[in-house]
Amino acid sequence: MVTPAEGMSYTGRVFDSHCHLDSLPDPAQAASEPGLNGLVTVGADLEHARAAVRLAASLPNVWAAVGLHPTDAATDSPEVRGELEALADAPRVVAIGETGLDYYWDASTKPAQARAFEWQLDLAARLGKPVVVHCRDKLLNTAAYDDTAAMLRNAAHRQGVLHCFPGNLELLNAGLELGFMVSFAGNVTYKNATALQEAAKLVPRDRLLVETDSPYLSPMPHRGKPNRPANVAYTLAFLAHLLDVPVGELEAVTEANARKLYGLPAAS
Repeated sequence: MVTPAEGMSYTGRVFDSHCHLDSLPDPAQAASEPGLNGLVTVGADLEHARAAVRLAASLPNVWAAVGLHPTDAATDSPEVRGELEALADAPRVVAIGETGLDYYWDASTKPAQARAFEWQLDLAARLGKPVVVHCRDKLLNTAAYDDTAAMLRNAAHRQGVLHCFPGNLELLNAGLELGFMVSFAGNVTYKNATALQEAAKLVPRDRLLVETDSPYLSPMPHRGKPNRPANVAYTLAFLAHLLDVPVGELEAVTEANARKLYGLPAAS
């Protein structure tokens, strides 16, 4: 297999479907790097949600998602929900989340995570916006994936994305049944990520997204360094080779998918 750095000529259609722009040293510069046609910055707690809304209002190719990450579910309260609902009405907020279940960390109890997730699924449905789903479990455990799949099926909200897809097939099946997009981050480029790579082959082209989750999960050959939105091109090039699709074609497909999910106008 070629390295993800090969075939890096891209057309300016690269769209980072999920990053945390306010956590980068110079958000405006990171959002305007050559070849990056747009991005969604995710505010996964109240402080970062406020920052995401401010950045989306000030940068032309940036949109925002607002929500409460499962590891922050302990902060859930009527006041937090009220402000997040108000932020969700801002003009360039296109999604709710990231939300979901995370049994890898023990920062919030499982019942608290489930309550926050259920509320955000309901909020997304009420607002007619997609939900950004985070799911993670400890190695060899599947409870978080099973519980997330069950909650998604129960909510039956048909707009969303499985962000930084973890490779679990039960979760994948639930997402595809509901019409969700499936997004791959830089970790799919890692040598030991065979489960992720095999899962990527199962995702229909019209459901596929790429993301950086910046500043986390830098793709090869930048693993171990802070990530940036423009690095989504490395993940895209890797997937293009894995799926035997021309890079330019996958750029266009993944950008169109992101714009469809988030209700954005077609690229000019």
